[in-house]
Amino acid sequence: MTIQREQLEADVLIVGAGPAGLSCALHLANLIKRHNASGAKPELSAENIYVLEKGREIGAHQLSGAIMNPSALAELVPDFAKTAPLDTPVTDSAALIFTQKSSYRIPITPPPFNNAGNYVISLSKLVKWMGGLVESAGVNLFKEFGGAELIYSGDGIAGVITEDKGLDKNGKPKDNFTPGYELRAKVTVLAEGTRGSLTKQLVTKKKLDNINPQSYGIGIKELWEVPPGKIQPGFVAHTLGWPVSSKMYGGGWIYGLQNNRVSLGLVIALEYEDPRFDPHVAFQTWKTHPFVRNLLDGGQLVRYGAKSLPYGGWYAMPRNYVDGGLIVGDSGSFLDSQRLKGVHLAMKSGMLAAETIFEALKKEDYSAKTLQAYKENIDHSYIKTELWKVRNFHQSFRNGMLDGFFHSGLQQITGGRGLIDPMRAHAGHEAYGKIYGRPAPERFKGDGKLTFDRLTDVYHSGTRHDEDQPCHLKVRDLDICATRCVEEYGNPCQYFCPAAVYEMAKEGDTLKLKINAANCVHCKTCDIADPYQIIDWVVPEGGGGPNYEGM
Repeated sequence: MTIQREQLEADVLIVGAGPAGLSCALHLANLIKRHNASGAKPELSAENIYVLEKGREIGAHQLSGAIMNPSALAELVPDFAKTAPLDTPVTDSAALIFTQKSSYRIPITPPPFNNAGNYVISLSKLVKWMGGLVESAGVNLFKEFGGAELIYSGDGIAGVITEDKGLDKNGKPKDNFTPGYELRAKVTVLAEGTRGSLTKQLVTKKKLDNINPQSYGIGIKELWEVPPGKIQPGFVAHTLGWPVSSKMYGGGWIYGLQNNRVSLGLVIALEYEDPRFDPHVAFQTWKTHPFVRNLLDGGQLVRYGAKSLPYGGWYAMPRNYVDGGLIVGDSGSFLDSQRLKGVHLAMKSGMLAAETIFEALKKEDYSAKTLQAYKENIDHSYIKTELWKVRNFHQSFRNGMLDGFFHSGLQQITGGRGLIDPMRAHAGHEAYGKIYGRPAPERFKGDGKLTFDRLTDVYHSGTRHDEDQPCHLKVRDLDICATRCVEEYGNPCQYFCPAAVYEMAKEGDTLKLKINAANCVHCKTCDIADPYQIIDWVVPEGGGGPNYEGM
């Protein structure tokens, strides 16, 4: 059917209200305010900045470790300490080696695990606070709107079309049908987080890839309330070893927050050999370690979440500018893969994008030639200083932890170079081995007190979708799922998804993929880890998804 869409025009359209998108909006609004106060021409307006957020509230979809380096926040909001909801400063940084029955604290904490000067935060709360500052600066912030489709113009982009609302699961209009808006802008900023659906389209269409494909990990996290005295606020521990195989890359974290709360989780690189490896089960197993079990004994699960993260670093960073467009934050691979820290880099990337856009607005020139200054600004900032030192770090671990420690040690000495520079990488899904008829493992059930099945955890994520809407998980060839994938890989989507979205169900004598899209926590793991790359994650109806309040 032909849809008539209302058109709106803005100077700047920012897709995504995370740390990067909101930092871009706030910094640009502040630059415009100072510019207008000076009497300079042309006069600009913060009201011509639009920010789209697909969550039902600002911060609802924000999940991170989260340890924050405050450097970028201090630049953006110099008096942040007065009002920012920073939970607690880090008071102790520990690196723990886990065996199945015991733990060992490394006497001298290695530099990547040292978090002195950083804060333990709820990223959801921080982003909600930033959203208030952005709205107070006059920026238009639209909740429950996702970017569904890019508007292309010449060699670049000119805005987005938001998702249609009020379609049933067959794509037919319901009584409350509202077409998406056509939002056109002089500059569109993609701040969608890891594996952003629009960013994926743009990078593929315009061939913006770097020399390495992006590498990804999945972080699975729970927030607990524990009895008083179990953990000190500001205590930060990272764990290596059991139950993560030495052939894999991953580890756990434990962060002490105020009010007897603990943030804990496990992060695993999405490049393992066994297609039936289950990151959610690995996390639940990790919690049974005596150190973690004792910490959580007598406590209660409060929240659950999962998020993918970009490991690839400098050599996987896509070209981040085109005519009329910039890429910021996790969408642009701004994450330190050694420290697993990215909030400050995402914010700084948003601020540098704002400075580039500000100059473009003054010149009224939005070409790639002008917006290329964004990349030049990055190259002269601490973003490159930090990421260049770890440019080969994650690639070092492609053959396991021992090989990785050897190479990363040499990189520490040589400023990130190591033996090979650049080290090349392959897409993580290419690492899968064939199952060769091996039987499927039993499904994990959990004990309901310390460990949980997926559906119990999803309940604690606050996830909510209208079930009568088009499925936002597009599988391009369902026959592959029921034939080749059964035989070759045992349907890994049933294992890598941390939200029980995918299951193979019998219909008579045949298997068919069943998609429980209402469970989706928007981690994008399926889009990343599918061995045939036939799953596309697209935005659901605005407002759907998890609610990570307090995480």
